[in-house]
Amino acid sequence: MPHRIISALDARRDAVIELQRELTSRPALGPESGGEGERAKADWLLDHLRAIGVTDIEQINAPDPRVPCGHRPNIIARVPGVSPRTVWVLAHMDVVPPGDPALWDGDPWTLRVDGDVLYGRGVEDNQQAIVSGLLLARELLEQGVTPDLSLGLAFVADEETGNAHGMAHVAAVRPDLFGPDDLIVVPDFGDSDGTMIEVAEKSMLWLRVAVTGKQCHASTPDEGVNSLSAAAALILRIRHLNERFPDADPLFNPATSTFVPTKKEANVPNVNTVPGSDVFYVDCRVLPRYDLDEVVAALRGLADEVEREHGVTIAITQVLREQAAPPTSPDAEVVTRLRAAISDVYGVTARPAGIGGGTVAAIVRRMGLSAAVWSKLVPNAHVPNEATRVSCNIGDAKVIATMLFEGGR
Repeated sequence: MPHRIISALDARRDAVIELQRELTSRPALGPESGGEGERAKADWLLDHLRAIGVTDIEQINAPDPRVPCGHRPNIIARVPGVSPRTVWVLAHMDVVPPGDPALWDGDPWTLRVDGDVLYGRGVEDNQQAIVSGLLLARELLEQGVTPDLSLGLAFVADEETGNAHGMAHVAAVRPDLFGPDDLIVVPDFGDSDGTMIEVAEKSMLWLRVAVTGKQCHASTPDEGVNSLSAAAALILRIRHLNERFPDADPLFNPATSTFVPTKKEANVPNVNTVPGSDVFYVDCRVLPRYDLDEVVAALRGLADEVEREHGVTIAITQVLREQAAPPTSPDAEVVTRLRAAISDVYGVTARPAGIGGGTVAAIVRRMGLSAAVWSKLVPNAHVPNEATRVSCNIGDAKVIATMLFEGGR
């Protein structure tokens, strides 16, 4: 029976393009990124799910007064199988901003098609997962095929900015959503040959560093305290965190913890003023063996040195903090079954690995459940001219389809 589904999916190129076109045209940016949330995209998805015949649909809305509709939508949909045991495709609807439009070869919100490659913001992260799930649901329902296991689709909000209104909210209000023996796949990370299955994640820590000095005219710098110079001094010292936390784990790539200065807020608007206030951010991806309190304390120590040397005050606040969740065992059934399906569909041998980025799998793992993060990707999330391959959208759907049947293909 699964071979019928597999064969039919091969003919769904036009469906992939149309789905990606519709999803890309509905920017799902969180309010932190100047957007209105995921409601428009969620409404289109709900209409599409109903149109293809899905009847078991649930909405779990997380209150959020910052967006026009007052909430962030989360969609749960199911296609029943012989068993209530479910293979889940857990994906997120929100995307990141496109950045500088000059770096794009076209409108980021208008899909561009070039053979097997589709371009647009969100096409890979995470619309490829959404499209794969929708393709499979449509195929099962159109052909009247009842798989051995049920298919679950969870399309959540707010993954790009912390998950509080997405999977974390879903887990809080619906802790019974996933069964203890369900197979949960999160197609939100991977490599170009489909051989990496993420089973562990580093801890994540985003820090806001505010440096306060004294503003003055640039012609008389001694009358002020240059906050930018002090900020630069601290930024250069951040590399010492790698010496303080040197351990390596070959499960991860990179194998060590990383501490990266990233965003810088604007200070003064003119050249001839010494700034008295500077704010920058640090993205830390820390091996699970280290406690994040130790990282904060180490950065605080570096900041104290800069305060003494430059006569500034430095405040460090935590923007995002996520201590690593328990890993999924490489021998967990979701991993072994996924590996077998990948081998059947793509003809490659997948391996377990750890990553530095955070996914919704961490929340699932904290619920005491196993989850495997996998997809065959370009990969190129968060970059200009973000791309996905039609063949990967279809291929990933085939992998999930294979997992739905006890005998595989």
